[in-house]
Amino acid sequence: MATCVFLTVDTEFAWRHHAAGLSVDHIYERSVEPADVGIGYQLAELARHDLKACFFVDPMPALVYGLQPVARMVDAILKAGQEVQLHCHPGWTGASATHRTARARDNLHQYSLAEQCDLIAGARDLLVAAGAPQPLAFRAGSYAANDDTLRALATLGFAYDSSHNGARPAGIALSPRAIAPVEQGVVEVPVTVIEATPGTMRTVQICALSSGESYDALEHAAVHGHVAVTVVSHSFELANRAGTGANSVHVRRFGTLCTTLAEMRGVLPTCHFADRPPLALAQDDQPLGPDPLRTRWRQAQQLWSNWVAERVA
Repeated sequence: MATCVFLTVDTEFAWRHHAAGLSVDHIYERSVEPADVGIGYQLAELARHDLKACFFVDPMPALVYGLQPVARMVDAILKAGQEVQLHCHPGWTGASATHRTARARDNLHQYSLAEQCDLIAGARDLLVAAGAPQPLAFRAGSYAANDDTLRALATLGFAYDSSHNGARPAGIALSPRAIAPVEQGVVEVPVTVIEATPGTMRTVQICALSSGESYDALEHAAVHGHVAVTVVSHSFELANRAGTGANSVHVRRFGTLCTTLAEMRGVLPTCHFADRPPLALAQDDQPLGPDPLRTRWRQAQQLWSNWVAERVA
């Protein structure tokens, strides 16, 4: 059976731009469409390579700035033939357009089960009001979910969660090495990790792995018959942190990933959660193991990314 690839893009307002006092238009520009490498660019590249991606959209900034910016994100994604699912940073519930330091607890696991039910239901309703279909998949902001999050999602009728990340474990009762889908009230589809150094996990993410590491992780999954690979990116990830220039290292990585997935679609087809692809549950899939040479090459790339590409205006 082929290994399903969930290519996911967390699409959100970056809090740092809100806290810096930028206008809503500038926050959108730097968070969602920065430096001409935001979701518009990503959607075009996905279409060019005939790939599917899931955009986890956070509608919570609508509590401060209204629905229009969220509707703009949703409209662009749906018109491009990609899917919108639910993302949620609850800190926006305490945010203000005038007092930019105001913020509620930003981690879902800091809330009770009842509070999480209310927060997720409210976020879902905002997303639907912005024009999205009823979501069936969820990712917590900062991966900060716990077992109560999964209970809340099941109560609300969600089918999938993709919050478990062994490189940044929060409160879901799974091993950091868990990368295979598993039934947890909903189907938990973990973010894929590799073992970068013995005992240390690293997320399969555009800004976190070199193109070589990503290729090896994909090849490892295909060769070993893994159920799924879940790749992470963000709407602003191909730009520098300021959102004012493209990060050439990340842009190249994204392009290489798209080319690789297009070439390997026979064994690594990209999937939408809405496709409800058949997923074997609780298979004993193991992360790609460490390789010192591969890690050193990525560290060299990261040094260039941080000290050169990140400083492009």
